[in-house]
Amino acid sequence: MSEKKKRRRSDPALGMLMAEMLFFFLGFLQLAIQGAKWESFLLALVVPAIIFAGNEILPRLYPSDRLLLSLTNFLCALSVLVLYRWDAATGLSQAVSYGVGVVAMILCVLFARYIPQWKRFTPLLILGSFAFLALPAFLGKEINGAKNWISLGGFSAQPSEFVKLPLLLVLSYFLSQRKVVWAILFAGGCLVFLGIQRDLGTAIVYYGVLLCMLYALTGSLALVGGLAGGSIAALAGMYFIFQSRFHQLFEYVNNRLAIWRDLWKDAPNQITYGLMAVVNGGPFGTGVGLGNAGYNTRTHGGIPYAENDFIFPTIIHEFGMVFGLILLCMYGFIIVRAIMIARRSRSAFHSLLCIGCAALISIQSFIIIAGNFKLIPLTGVTLPFLSAGGSSMVSSLCVIGFLQGVASRNEAGVHEDRALAMQGGEAE
Repeated sequence: MSEKKKRRRSDPALGMLMAEMLFFFLGFLQLAIQGAKWESFLLALVVPAIIFAGNEILPRLYPSDRLLLSLTNFLCALSVLVLYRWDAATGLSQAVSYGVGVVAMILCVLFARYIPQWKRFTPLLILGSFAFLALPAFLGKEINGAKNWISLGGFSAQPSEFVKLPLLLVLSYFLSQRKVVWAILFAGGCLVFLGIQRDLGTAIVYYGVLLCMLYALTGSLALVGGLAGGSIAALAGMYFIFQSRFHQLFEYVNNRLAIWRDLWKDAPNQITYGLMAVVNGGPFGTGVGLGNAGYNTRTHGGIPYAENDFIFPTIIHEFGMVFGLILLCMYGFIIVRAIMIARRSRSAFHSLLCIGCAALISIQSFIIIAGNFKLIPLTGVTLPFLSAGGSSMVSSLCVIGFLQGVASRNEAGVHEDRALAMQGGEAE
């Protein structure tokens, strides 16, 4: 057996790939047996095949971080499985979004790998970001207190999800050039638009990404702590000054804060339903297709918006607390891999881009999961890769595309160094 084949067999990503394929084959097969639907039998074969193709074909196109790709594909396929189990149309729509996201991810890989200089694109990205964030003010519809969605031709999208991508690129460019003030001004402009939309959760994510990237650049806790503390004080002051005059604008925020302070005062609510679903699921869950936390939520008393805000508790309900801890570890591994890619990067821009990607995934995941378990006030952000919605799925996969592009660039640099070293050895 060749050395290459030995390394391939010992690759942890290969073992994870086989486990993923078996997991989703059995999951869809169980749904097929329960519902006797031919679509479920078909998905039991198609989904594992897609996972295999995604993990084996894409790395042949460009050098890839196979473990990162495997973890991402598992979470995305789990989203399709869970959403299809609740509602076939929603699950199939999520599968389409997954496919679109994979194509977008490949494009982001190419951008991150082959575009060495982003200076010429920065003004366009800034104007495009502000234009996208301004769209909900004219075309938007209000959902759960935030006016951050637009609908065109029967399709709905959340512009703030897509603006995360230029946010990462612009901040990475400005900070790599030590233009800290310009980075803060750009992020501040985005936060103004999000404030107008009353999208507090996304604003926290944006600002958290800025602070993490600033700390990665400067290593100054004083600077980052000062910006964070000053922002919290300013927001608190604005809340106490204006909430009495514009109570209607702050009504949704007030309700979320009231539930966080006293969970049972306005019970039942999303959080109480979510906590009861977790407890009823126990360590190993009720089983795929046997839970009721997310089934027909509008009419049967399940968790409201289980497919979006509370997908994590509903997954735990059917798969168990142990599985929930495994999912948390998967997010942790993705973040660690992103940091490792950043450490191997050869330019400040690509290193900061990876740090921003890691910060985006970690902050957004923490905010929604901590809100589900009443650790912090609940905000309506999506859980990357799992929550229903094409905007979230596509933007999350694009973030992975940036990471894969930088990883591919790093790998190409290693091969170049190795080739130069061998040529130098022959010359001697």
